[in-house]
Amino acid sequence: MPIVDMHDHFYPPAYLDALAKDPGNVRVTHDQDGNPLLHYPGDYNIAVRGHRDIAYRTEVLAQHGIDRQVLSLTTPGTHVERPARAQALAALVNDAFAAVIAERGRRFSALATLPLNDPAASVAELERCLGELGLRGAMLFSNVNGVALADRRFWPLYEAANDRGAILHIHPTSPVGVEAMTEYWLMPLVGFLLDTTLAAAHLIFAGVLERFPRIRWVLSHLGGALPYLAERLDRGYEAFRECREHIRKPPSEYLKTQCWYDTVNFDVNALRLAADFAGPGHLLAGSDYPHQIGSLSKMVESLRALPASEADRAGILGGNAEKLLGL
Repeated sequence: MPIVDMHDHFYPPAYLDALAKDPGNVRVTHDQDGNPLLHYPGDYNIAVRGHRDIAYRTEVLAQHGIDRQVLSLTTPGTHVERPARAQALAALVNDAFAAVIAERGRRFSALATLPLNDPAASVAELERCLGELGLRGAMLFSNVNGVALADRRFWPLYEAANDRGAILHIHPTSPVGVEAMTEYWLMPLVGFLLDTTLAAAHLIFAGVLERFPRIRWVLSHLGGALPYLAERLDRGYEAFRECREHIRKPPSEYLKTQCWYDTVNFDVNALRLAADFAGPGHLLAGSDYPHQIGSLSKMVESLRALPASEADRAGILGGNAEKLLGL
């Protein structure tokens, strides 16, 4: 029963070096333990050893019985920089991911990072990553410097992804209205999930999933609140003409057929709700390793505790991801 972690994060050392050497909108300092701190507007991340040392990370995965991780960058993303720098940093990250796969391909896959504040450059980088680098898709942030993913400027990117049947994994970032979330870590605890929910609902009502049906969408943290709110979205479809303007089916139909949900929510009842909603074939194990709020052990423990057939459990732990990634 292979275990594939679909939601985890890695900062390539070359990327951290580039940020430290030439600070832009991201500034690098170090904590008392020598870990890099990435400061960016409104937040900061601690890049612990697991974020940046692939050999150490490989040892950790072996200790936890994890067979494969799908690497992705995390906040702040390259799109917070000026476009030319964003493009250069995205290429650097993706080349580093490809190098990890070339060296340790039995243990790692990766999703590309894109310079999302330059949609044309994002199309070019996605096509390079899907072709030259052999990646299966990309991670998108839930908004791009406040611009919704449903905005028409990103539709050429979706067209390119649709042509290749690519995976697009929506990961949250600083949400609109973050000013109300500055205390008690409310931004990552609440705001992140709300922004994923908002992004996916907007994409559906705007007709993106209708127009580009070959994209495989992965939604972080069990889709935020979407399994819980899907019935309300369907009522909106029935009640409001605007909610039917670009789509031919209730939103829940798109959420159940074109979206997958990573299990970075370690509550068994929440996992059960998502499995009942989307079907166990659309759940993908995720840990959020090595963030402070992530956990490899809780990922595995919660999925082993989930009431499910052994076939369904095997799919959630790794088989569904292997199928999605074409492994």
